[in-house]
Amino acid sequence: MPESAPDSSSTPTFPMPPPEGLASKIFFSHEGLRVGWSLVLYTAFGLMIWYPLAMVVLLIGGFREGSYSPQSVALGELVSFLAVYGAALAMARLERLPAGVYGLPLGQAFGKRFWQGIFLGLCEVALLVGLIAALEGYSFGGLALNGKALAGWGLLWAVAFVLVGFSEEFMFRGYVQYTLTRGIGFWPGAACLSLLFGAAHLKNPGEGIIGALNVAVTGLVFAFALRRTGNLWLAVGWHASFDFGETFLFSVPNSGFVFDHHLSNAVLRGPAWLTGGTVGPEGSVFGFLTMGVSALAIHFLFPAKKLTKDAPQAAAA
Repeated sequence: MPESAPDSSSTPTFPMPPPEGLASKIFFSHEGLRVGWSLVLYTAFGLMIWYPLAMVVLLIGGFREGSYSPQSVALGELVSFLAVYGAALAMARLERLPAGVYGLPLGQAFGKRFWQGIFLGLCEVALLVGLIAALEGYSFGGLALNGKALAGWGLLWAVAFVLVGFSEEFMFRGYVQYTLTRGIGFWPGAACLSLLFGAAHLKNPGEGIIGALNVAVTGLVFAFALRRTGNLWLAVGWHASFDFGETFLFSVPNSGFVFDHHLSNAVLRGPAWLTGGTVGPEGSVFGFLTMGVSALAIHFLFPAKKLTKDAPQAAAA
């Protein structure tokens, strides 16, 4: 049973509101608090957590404009994740649900699904860059780091991108996906959030329409992974390792960002349709091909569960 698709055992347990009460009809349905009000409260809780944390970080100088270091990325993503996950914990208390139903069950933390995601993400980014290199659009160049510097910066980037995976996956496919599923269904909710996911990347310096479209498709594929596995651990690992591969291992732009302290002096050359231009490989036409391959991999590696009388709403994508 995917935790993004609630059944009768995981719906909120608010008392049934009296049907004749106007306020009850406005704020509650037979399932509990209405979806729209749930999202409003969740957003309010998130802002209440994010704003003071961001102010503290600004006061101590943790954010520096124009800084693309792993420390800066990690700190920003940690603040974002604490806000979206903390808000979900508050909603879990209100909705009388275990927080794990929103996509990150602690019992599976950094377990098999996470490491499968790490492996699949590295495979995908290697395939994408390999296809570009096969048409002479990428060359690795010489090493930019050696010895302790290589290990140290590599570790910092790994931590930073795990936090990116947590932050972005939970923001776009955690509580909000669960709640939209309750209101409009899993795939309509996933489509809306994936479009928003892609649009959010347009603010990145160097990002473009093709890159943003690829990000939107990526969102749908990660939603597919959520549907088939029942939680976000595979997607978190996949997201983290793909970004780590782009930024550090292959040393290319990542969603329009050119980050500091990468492995080599790599070069992208050739038309933007091949290399992605300022976007990086995510803007390449091959990005859509690799996401198609990724969707097929999810389909065959994580088959849909068959519907049974005991689990009438089990995962079936």
